[in-house]
Amino acid sequence: MKKVERINIIMRYINNRSHFTISEIMQEFNISRSTAIRDIREIEAMGMPLVAEVGRDGGYFVMNNSVLPTVRFTDNEIKALFIAFMATRNQQLPYLKSRQSLAEKLLGLISENQQDDLVLLNQILLFEGTNPNNPDLLDLSDLPHPILEKLIQILLLDRYLLITIEEEKIVKTYPIYLLHLYREKSLWLIEGFDLKEENREIFPVDNLTNVEPYPTKKRLSKKNILEKLSKQEEVINLVLELGPKAIAQFKKYHPLKVSISYTNPYQTTAILKTFINVNNSGELTEITNWLLFLGEDIKVREVPEEVLEGLHERVCLFCP
Repeated sequence: MKKVERINIIMRYINNRSHFTISEIMQEFNISRSTAIRDIREIEAMGMPLVAEVGRDGGYFVMNNSVLPTVRFTDNEIKALFIAFMATRNQQLPYLKSRQSLAEKLLGLISENQQDDLVLLNQILLFEGTNPNNPDLLDLSDLPHPILEKLIQILLLDRYLLITIEEEKIVKTYPIYLLHLYREKSLWLIEGFDLKEENREIFPVDNLTNVEPYPTKKRLSKKNILEKLSKQEEVINLVLELGPKAIAQFKKYHPLKVSISYTNPYQTTAILKTFINVNNSGELTEITNWLLFLGEDIKVREVPEEVLEGLHERVCLFCP
Protein backbone atom coordinates (compact mmCIF):
# COMPACT_ATOMS: atom_id res chain seq x y z
CA MET A 1 0.00 0.00 0.00
CA LYS A 2 1.34 3.43 -0.95
CA LYS A 3 2.03 5.91 1.84
CA VAL A 4 -0.57 8.45 0.66
CA GLU A 5 -3.25 5.75 0.44
CA ARG A 6 -2.30 4.38 3.88
CA ILE A 7 -2.49 7.78 5.53
CA ASN A 8 -5.87 8.44 3.91
CA ILE A 9 -7.21 5.14 5.30
CA ILE A 10 -5.68 5.77 8.74
CA MET A 11 -7.41 9.17 8.85
CA ARG A 12 -10.77 7.53 8.29
CA TYR A 13 -9.94 4.76 10.74
CA ILE A 14 -9.17 7.14 13.60
CA ASN A 15 -11.99 9.54 12.70
CA ASN A 16 -14.49 6.71 13.27
CA ARG A 17 -13.20 6.09 16.79
CA SER A 18 -13.37 8.20 19.92
CA HIS A 19 -9.99 6.86 21.08
CA PHE A 20 -7.08 4.93 19.55
CA THR A 21 -3.51 3.93 20.38
CA ILE A 22 -0.28 3.60 18.43
CA SER A 23 -0.35 -0.16 19.07
CA GLU A 24 -3.79 -0.41 17.44
CA ILE A 25 -2.54 1.46 14.37
CA MET A 26 0.52 -0.82 14.16
CA GLN A 27 -1.61 -3.96 14.34
CA GLU A 28 -4.40 -2.76 12.03
CA PHE A 29 -2.08 -1.59 9.25
CA ASN A 30 0.85 -3.97 9.85
CA ILE A 31 3.41 -1.18 10.21
CA SER A 32 6.24 -0.51 12.65
CA ARG A 33 5.94 1.78 15.66
CA SER A 34 8.16 4.44 14.09
CA THR A 35 6.09 4.41 10.88
CA ALA A 36 2.84 4.67 12.87
CA ILE A 37 4.18 7.65 14.83
CA ARG A 38 5.36 9.39 11.63
CA ASP A 39 1.97 8.83 10.00
CA ILE A 40 0.12 10.24 13.02
CA ARG A 41 2.36 13.32 13.01
CA GLU A 42 1.68 13.87 9.31
CA ILE A 43 -2.05 13.55 9.93
CA GLU A 44 -1.79 16.14 12.72
CA ALA A 45 0.18 18.44 10.39
CA MET A 46 -2.65 18.14 7.81
CA GLY A 47 -5.02 19.71 10.34
CA MET A 48 -6.79 16.76 11.99
CA PRO A 49 -7.23 17.83 15.63
CA LEU A 50 -5.82 15.01 17.77
CA VAL A 51 -5.42 15.22 21.55
CA ALA A 52 -2.68 13.04 23.07
CA GLU A 53 -3.42 11.24 26.35
CA VAL A 54 -0.44 10.69 28.66
CA GLY A 55 -0.05 7.47 30.61
CA ARG A 56 0.76 3.77 30.33
CA ASP A 57 -2.43 3.07 28.39
CA GLY A 58 -2.48 6.46 26.78
CA GLY A 59 -3.39 7.14 23.20
CA TYR A 60 -5.16 9.82 21.19
CA PHE A 61 -8.59 11.40 21.12
CA VAL A 62 -10.10 12.94 18.00
CA MET A 63 -11.83 16.27 18.60
CA ASN A 64 -15.44 16.39 17.46
CA ASN A 65 -14.89 19.19 14.98
CA SER A 66 -12.58 17.14 12.74
CA VAL A 67 -13.37 17.35 9.03
CA LEU A 68 -12.25 14.81 6.45
CA PRO A 69 -12.04 15.36 2.70
CA THR A 70 -14.76 13.99 0.40
CA VAL A 71 -14.65 10.25 -0.03
CA ARG A 72 -12.91 9.21 -3.25
CA PHE A 73 -12.62 5.62 -4.46
CA THR A 74 -9.68 4.15 -6.33
CA ASP A 75 -10.33 2.16 -9.53
CA ASN A 76 -9.79 -1.13 -7.71
CA GLU A 77 -12.10 -0.10 -4.85
CA ILE A 78 -14.84 0.76 -7.34
CA LYS A 79 -14.47 -2.62 -9.05
CA ALA A 80 -14.49 -4.42 -5.69
CA LEU A 81 -17.70 -2.65 -4.64
CA PHE A 82 -19.40 -3.27 -7.97
CA ILE A 83 -18.45 -6.97 -8.16
CA ALA A 84 -19.54 -7.55 -4.57
CA PHE A 85 -22.83 -5.81 -5.37
CA MET A 86 -23.33 -7.92 -8.50
CA ALA A 87 -22.62 -11.10 -6.53
CA THR A 88 -25.57 -10.36 -4.24
CA ARG A 89 -28.02 -11.04 -7.08
CA ASN A 90 -30.13 -14.12 -6.47
CA GLN A 91 -28.87 -14.37 -2.89
CA GLN A 92 -32.13 -13.47 -1.10
CA LEU A 93 -30.43 -10.79 1.01
CA PRO A 94 -32.38 -8.18 3.00
CA TYR A 95 -32.61 -4.48 2.08
CA LEU A 96 -32.04 -4.97 -1.66
CA LYS A 97 -35.41 -3.69 -2.85
CA SER A 98 -33.66 -0.41 -3.74
CA ARG A 99 -31.01 -2.12 -5.88
CA GLN A 100 -31.58 0.21 -8.87
CA SER A 101 -31.34 3.31 -6.67
CA LEU A 102 -28.12 2.03 -5.06
CA ALA A 103 -26.59 1.29 -8.46
CA GLU A 104 -27.42 4.75 -9.78
CA LYS A 105 -25.90 6.44 -6.72
CA LEU A 106 -22.73 4.38 -7.07
CA LEU A 107 -22.40 5.31 -10.74
CA GLY A 108 -22.94 8.97 -9.85
CA LEU A 109 -19.83 8.93 -7.63
CA ILE A 110 -17.38 7.85 -10.30
CA SER A 111 -15.84 9.10 -13.54
CA GLU A 112 -17.01 8.18 -17.06
CA ASN A 113 -13.96 5.91 -17.56
CA GLN A 114 -14.79 4.05 -14.37
CA GLN A 115 -18.41 3.76 -15.50
CA ASP A 116 -17.29 2.22 -18.80
CA ASP A 117 -15.26 -0.39 -16.90
CA LEU A 118 -18.29 -1.33 -14.80
CA VAL A 119 -20.52 -1.64 -17.86
CA LEU A 120 -17.99 -4.02 -19.41
CA LEU A 121 -17.73 -6.05 -16.20
CA ASN A 122 -21.51 -6.29 -16.07
CA GLN A 123 -21.51 -7.79 -19.56
CA ILE A 124 -18.73 -10.31 -18.86
CA LEU A 125 -19.20 -11.53 -15.28
CA LEU A 126 -21.90 -14.06 -14.41
CA PHE A 127 -22.55 -15.42 -10.94
CA GLU A 128 -24.23 -18.53 -9.56
CA GLY A 129 -27.94 -18.62 -10.24
CA THR A 130 -27.71 -16.42 -13.36
CA ASN A 131 -29.05 -17.67 -16.68
CA PRO A 132 -26.15 -17.24 -19.19
CA ASN A 133 -28.59 -16.92 -22.11
CA ASN A 134 -30.43 -14.11 -20.35
CA PRO A 135 -28.39 -12.55 -17.50
CA ASP A 136 -31.40 -10.51 -16.40
CA LEU A 137 -33.31 -13.74 -15.71
CA LEU A 138 -32.64 -15.14 -12.24
CA ASP A 139 -33.20 -18.74 -11.14
CA LEU A 140 -34.80 -17.59 -7.90
CA SER A 141 -36.59 -14.52 -6.63
CA ASP A 142 -34.01 -11.93 -5.62
CA LEU A 143 -35.98 -10.97 -2.53
CA PRO A 144 -35.60 -12.82 0.79
CA HIS A 145 -38.35 -14.19 3.00
CA PRO A 146 -40.67 -11.21 3.67
CA ILE A 147 -40.28 -11.52 7.45
CA LEU A 148 -36.46 -11.31 7.39
CA GLU A 149 -36.25 -7.52 7.33
CA LYS A 150 -38.85 -7.27 10.11
CA LEU A 151 -36.78 -9.73 12.15
CA ILE A 152 -33.62 -7.67 11.67
CA GLN A 153 -35.37 -4.40 12.57
CA ILE A 154 -36.67 -5.91 15.82
CA LEU A 155 -33.45 -7.63 16.87
CA LEU A 156 -31.49 -4.40 16.42
CA LEU A 157 -33.62 -3.04 19.25
CA ASP A 158 -34.14 -6.19 21.30
CA ARG A 159 -32.67 -9.71 20.99
CA TYR A 160 -35.32 -11.21 23.29
CA LEU A 161 -37.90 -12.42 20.79
CA LEU A 162 -41.16 -14.32 20.64
CA ILE A 163 -41.15 -16.23 17.35
CA THR A 164 -43.91 -18.27 15.77
CA ILE A 165 -42.87 -21.26 13.66
CA GLU A 166 -45.07 -23.34 11.35
CA GLU A 167 -43.85 -26.81 10.37
CA GLU A 168 -46.08 -29.33 8.60
CA LYS A 169 -49.17 -27.27 9.54
CA ILE A 170 -48.19 -27.35 13.24
CA VAL A 171 -47.77 -23.88 14.76
CA LYS A 172 -45.50 -23.40 17.76
CA THR A 173 -44.34 -20.30 19.64
CA TYR A 174 -40.89 -20.00 21.19
CA PRO A 175 -39.49 -17.31 23.52
CA ILE A 176 -35.80 -17.00 22.57
CA TYR A 177 -32.69 -14.91 23.01
CA LEU A 178 -31.19 -14.54 19.53
CA LEU A 179 -27.53 -15.54 19.45
CA HIS A 180 -26.89 -15.32 15.69
CA LEU A 181 -28.74 -14.80 12.44
CA TYR A 182 -26.84 -16.46 9.61
CA ARG A 183 -27.17 -17.82 6.10
CA GLU A 184 -26.03 -21.31 5.14
CA LYS A 185 -26.78 -23.39 2.04
CA SER A 186 -29.10 -20.65 0.75
CA LEU A 187 -31.14 -20.77 3.97
CA TRP A 188 -31.47 -18.04 6.62
CA LEU A 189 -31.26 -19.56 10.09
CA ILE A 190 -31.78 -18.30 13.62
CA GLU A 191 -29.51 -19.65 16.33
CA GLY A 192 -31.27 -18.89 19.57
CA PHE A 193 -31.42 -19.81 23.25
CA ASP A 194 -34.86 -21.20 24.07
CA LEU A 195 -35.79 -19.28 27.23
CA LYS A 196 -38.38 -21.91 28.20
CA GLU A 197 -36.41 -25.11 27.61
CA GLU A 198 -33.08 -23.37 28.34
CA ASN A 199 -31.15 -24.89 25.45
CA ARG A 200 -29.71 -23.87 22.08
CA GLU A 201 -32.00 -24.26 19.04
CA ILE A 202 -31.80 -23.61 15.29
CA PHE A 203 -34.90 -22.20 13.55
CA PRO A 204 -35.25 -21.76 9.75
CA VAL A 205 -36.42 -18.23 8.90
CA ASP A 206 -38.52 -19.70 6.07
CA ASN A 207 -40.75 -21.31 8.72
CA LEU A 208 -41.34 -18.04 10.58
CA THR A 209 -44.88 -16.71 10.51
CA ASN A 210 -44.45 -13.97 13.10
CA VAL A 211 -41.82 -12.33 15.28
CA GLU A 212 -42.17 -9.75 18.04
CA PRO A 213 -40.24 -8.58 21.11
CA TYR A 214 -40.56 -10.91 24.10
CA PRO A 215 -42.54 -8.81 26.60
CA THR A 216 -41.85 -10.61 29.89
CA LYS A 217 -40.16 -8.61 32.62
CA LYS A 218 -38.52 -11.70 34.15
CA ARG A 219 -35.90 -12.10 31.47
CA LEU A 220 -32.85 -14.28 31.93
CA SER A 221 -29.81 -12.02 31.63
CA LYS A 222 -27.35 -12.44 28.76
CA LYS A 223 -24.66 -13.37 31.29
CA ASN A 224 -26.82 -16.19 32.72
CA ILE A 225 -27.68 -17.41 29.21
CA LEU A 226 -24.01 -17.66 28.23
CA GLU A 227 -23.20 -19.43 31.50
CA LYS A 228 -25.91 -22.04 30.85
CA LEU A 229 -24.69 -22.51 27.29
CA SER A 230 -21.10 -22.99 28.41
CA LYS A 231 -22.21 -25.76 30.76
CA GLN A 232 -24.06 -27.42 27.89
CA GLU A 233 -21.10 -27.29 25.51
CA GLU A 234 -21.04 -30.42 23.42
CA VAL A 235 -17.87 -32.52 23.66
CA ILE A 236 -16.30 -33.17 20.25
CA ASN A 237 -16.54 -36.87 19.41
CA LEU A 238 -15.91 -36.93 15.65
CA VAL A 239 -12.51 -35.90 14.31
CA LEU A 240 -11.54 -36.51 10.68
CA GLU A 241 -8.59 -35.61 8.45
CA LEU A 242 -9.73 -34.76 4.91
CA GLY A 243 -7.72 -35.03 1.72
CA PRO A 244 -8.42 -33.08 -1.50
CA LYS A 245 -11.12 -35.48 -2.78
CA ALA A 246 -12.95 -35.47 0.54
CA ILE A 247 -12.73 -31.64 0.68
CA ALA A 248 -14.31 -31.48 -2.78
CA GLN A 249 -17.15 -33.72 -1.56
CA PHE A 250 -17.50 -31.61 1.60
CA LYS A 251 -17.98 -28.48 -0.50
CA LYS A 252 -20.76 -30.19 -2.45
CA TYR A 253 -22.68 -31.04 0.70
CA HIS A 254 -22.23 -30.96 4.47
CA PRO A 255 -24.69 -30.98 7.37
CA LEU A 256 -25.55 -27.73 9.10
CA LYS A 257 -23.15 -26.61 11.86
CA VAL A 258 -20.31 -28.77 10.49
CA SER A 259 -17.21 -26.92 9.29
CA ILE A 260 -13.59 -27.70 8.43
CA SER A 261 -10.24 -26.04 9.16
CA TYR A 262 -7.63 -26.12 6.40
CA THR A 263 -4.25 -27.40 7.52
CA ASN A 264 -2.12 -26.12 4.65
CA PRO A 265 -2.05 -22.88 2.64
CA TYR A 266 -3.14 -24.68 -0.56
CA GLN A 267 -6.37 -25.87 1.12
CA THR A 268 -5.75 -29.46 0.01
CA THR A 269 -5.88 -30.94 3.53
CA ALA A 270 -8.24 -30.12 6.35
CA ILE A 271 -9.45 -31.30 9.74
CA LEU A 272 -13.07 -31.64 10.79
CA LYS A 273 -14.16 -31.60 14.43
CA THR A 274 -17.78 -31.81 15.54
CA PHE A 275 -20.22 -33.35 18.00
CA ILE A 276 -22.56 -36.18 17.00
CA ASN A 277 -25.63 -36.76 19.15
CA VAL A 278 -25.70 -40.57 19.07
CA ASN A 279 -29.03 -40.56 20.90
CA ASN A 280 -30.68 -38.82 17.95
CA SER A 281 -31.40 -41.59 15.41
CA GLY A 282 -32.11 -39.10 12.62
CA GLU A 283 -28.81 -37.27 13.10
CA LEU A 284 -26.94 -40.57 13.43
CA THR A 285 -28.33 -41.84 10.11
CA GLU A 286 -27.59 -38.54 8.36
CA ILE A 287 -23.96 -38.49 9.56
CA THR A 288 -23.45 -42.15 8.61
CA ASN A 289 -24.70 -41.52 5.06
CA TRP A 290 -22.63 -38.35 4.82
CA LEU A 291 -19.40 -40.08 5.86
CA LEU A 292 -19.93 -42.60 3.07
CA PHE A 293 -20.56 -39.68 0.72
CA LEU A 294 -17.17 -38.15 1.63
CA GLY A 295 -15.46 -41.27 0.25
CA GLU A 296 -12.18 -42.96 1.08
CA ASP A 297 -10.01 -39.82 1.19
CA ILE A 298 -10.42 -39.41 4.96
CA LYS A 299 -8.53 -40.52 8.06
CA VAL A 300 -10.52 -41.13 11.22
CA ARG A 301 -8.96 -39.81 14.41
CA GLU A 302 -12.01 -40.17 16.63
CA VAL A 303 -15.52 -41.51 16.01
CA PRO A 304 -18.37 -42.77 18.23
CA GLU A 305 -18.94 -46.52 18.29
CA GLU A 306 -22.55 -45.99 17.18
CA VAL A 307 -21.35 -44.34 13.97
CA LEU A 308 -18.95 -47.21 13.27
CA GLU A 309 -21.77 -49.70 13.76
CA GLY A 310 -23.96 -47.73 11.36
CA LEU A 311 -21.19 -47.65 8.75
CA HIS A 312 -20.62 -51.39 9.15
CA GLU A 313 -24.33 -52.13 8.64
CA ARG A 314 -24.47 -49.94 5.52
CA VAL A 315 -21.35 -51.52 3.99
CA CYS A 316 -22.58 -55.05 4.76
CA LEU A 317 -25.69 -54.39 2.70
CA PHE A 318 -23.46 -54.63 -0.35
CA CYS A 319 -21.49 -57.65 0.89
CA PRO A 320 -22.01 -60.93 -0.98
